[in-house]
Amino acid sequence: MRISGKHIVVTGAASPLGAALVHRFAREGARAVVAADFDLAGARAVAAAAGPVVTAHRFDAGHESEVLALINGAVRRNGDIDVYCANPGLAGPPGGAEVGDDIWDTLWRAHVLSPVWAARELVPRMRLTGGYLVLAASAAGLLTQPSALVHTVVQHAAVALAEWLNLNHAKDNLHVSCVCPASPADPGLIAEAVVAGMADERLLILPHPEVQDHLMRRASDHETWLNHIRDLVGTA
Repeated sequence: MRISGKHIVVTGAASPLGAALVHRFAREGARAVVAADFDLAGARAVAAAAGPVVTAHRFDAGHESEVLALINGAVRRNGDIDVYCANPGLAGPPGGAEVGDDIWDTLWRAHVLSPVWAARELVPRMRLTGGYLVLAASAAGLLTQPSALVHTVVQHAAVALAEWLNLNHAKDNLHVSCVCPASPADPGLIAEAVVAGMADERLLILPHPEVQDHLMRRASDHETWLNHIRDLVGTA
């Protein structure tokens, strides 16, 4: 899919990646971009910097009613949504099983339930008009993040969700991608990879080539790869 002329919703728009996506979509010629974030002041600043096609919307990814309000409000203002970018803009803390249930609940809602709610509302619409769902995850969803259990689990779930939607709705002219960067340190590079990945309609968008290398090593010999990671992080 090409971005020019499209109506796009970006959640987590005040985060570095969300802001980079908003700016990139505006530069690519989107006709309307909704920059949604719980931090409304941050979203407004992104919108003001990105240009007149961008509007800000306050949004809490943890509640289905807010997801529906975001989608329906965007449709009322700008017509059918062509692209919905579910970017949580929320990272989890380090730690293992000791991390509290409140953190698990917050991150599960932001990274998994929020895009589920969006898909529930958008899939029937996009079956009629065509469309694109982009889920922002991380390499932890394809590999693992040794220092962060919650982050690893929710990222794996987000990747699985994207894969399932891609598999089951390709026949409906509904495309789904999942962007899995190794690091959030260069949001501009990640946004560029998203645009390129959407043009090719790829499921996995991997901005950092080392992630593909790790995937190949993991697939060829999981135990050897796991021992290698243990050695790297000192858990052997």
